[in-house]
Amino acid sequence: MNVWLVLLLGGIFTYLTRAFFIFLFGLWEIPSWVKEFLRFVPPAVLSALIIPELFVQSGKVFISLENVRLLAGIAAIFTALLTKNTLLTILTGIVFVFIFNTF
Repeated sequence: MNVWLVLLLGGIFTYLTRAFFIFLFGLWEIPSWVKEFLRFVPPAVLSALIIPELFVQSGKVFISLENVRLLAGIAAIFTALLTKNTLLTILTGIVFVFIFNTF
């Protein structure tokens, strides 16, 4: 199959799935319990992505002072709590991973 056709169909499908919900929610008032439920989706997804990266290595739970990712994650958490700055939090995590892997 042609790569350009796949890209075009993928783009159309992605656009239509998003446009459907935008159009639907424009016509229909979302119940308050759904709005309350949707508030918890971003933290749940973010946690599902980050927690395994911090605590699992080679398929096993690895909680130790030798776990570079965990130490960098702790530093990033403190940065996030103190500054409330997303970019600074990400940069802190990156810098600490670099420092712990270098030394």
